[in-house]
Amino acid sequence: MAHDANWAPLSPYSTGIRGRCPRCGQGHLFNGFLTLRPKCEVCGLDYSFADPADGPAFFVICFACVPSVALAVWIEVMFQPPFWVHLLISLPVLILTCVLPLRPLKGWLVNSQYFYKAEQGKIDRGPGNPQTGDRQGG
Repeated sequence: MAHDANWAPLSPYSTGIRGRCPRCGQGHLFNGFLTLRPKCEVCGLDYSFADPADGPAFFVICFACVPSVALAVWIEVMFQPPFWVHLLISLPVLILTCVLPLRPLKGWLVNSQYFYKAEQGKIDRGPGNPQTGDRQGG
């Protein structure tokens, strides 16, 4: 990422939520709803570093799906409405709170990975590490 020194660091919040390139802030991050583009069409940044995995889905499940389902259960227990009421109230609430946040969250996670230079963890196998069998001072 030596070429990155020519670019000013951008906030992962503002670029990620808008689905913009983490380096230039101009190019698009997504090709479709949740599919990442191979690279930025403006600055050419390769997006292969990005791996948000199930992070967006996890956040949505924890902070949006659970309260939405709780609302649907509360409506059912308190009012015992017919099924069509859930179709008109619960289903739209579930869709709005569970599907719409996925893209901004994925953009934020990808941009955060770039901003903080996140990478896969590595095990230190240097001298003095108990995992290598090389014990010092004993």
